[in-house]
Amino acid sequence: MDFFLDTADLNEIKELSDLKIISGITTNPSLMSKLGIKGKQNWNNHYKKICSLIDGPVSAEVISTSYDEIIDEGLELSKLNKNIVVKVPMINDGIKAISFFSKNKIKTNCTLVFSPIQALIAAKAGATYVSPFIGRLDDIGENGLDLIESIRIIFDNYNMTTKILGASIRSNTHIEHCAEIGADVITAPYQTLKKITYHKLTDSGLKKFLDDYNKTMV
Repeated sequence: MDFFLDTADLNEIKELSDLKIISGITTNPSLMSKLGIKGKQNWNNHYKKICSLIDGPVSAEVISTSYDEIIDEGLELSKLNKNIVVKVPMINDGIKAISFFSKNKIKTNCTLVFSPIQALIAAKAGATYVSPFIGRLDDIGENGLDLIESIRIIFDNYNMTTKILGASIRSNTHIEHCAEIGADVITAPYQTLKKITYHKLTDSGLKKFLDDYNKTMV
């Protein structure tokens, strides 16, 4: 299972890329806005900077919701760098656009997926990735991990090559269960991925080893 970082922060990308934890990036308009990046040209320049830091898929989201505008925006994004994956919302015009992009060999990430049938439709349209939102389903009392499992079963039933990209990851438990279920990728924020190497017994065990070593050096 691959790990993607959900961010637009260049420092976060560089740090986790240097640690070899991540192999791709997902972004969205909210993350860009959080950094104060405004205007299409500035967004496009920022995507180029992200692509210069990591040699892997970088999901760049369209903000258009009509077919023609999604196509125009997606084509523009795809020309920024070979690693750009056009992120398209799970709406009717988005599905039509995904089919167009697939026929033109442009990679896509169908985002805001909340049901197995949505994932199936996106896969049939030719999406490279589908992004089921785990945490947001948990927020309304449903089990987001059940969605990942259902999609995995459906995709395996029909030998679909679309990759399952678990999104809205909130914890190590989400990550571990995604790996058990068979998600192809997870994307998580910096603070979540930063913690995945930590376990209190690792720290206490290391402290004991070092303390014992220091005793032998007296």
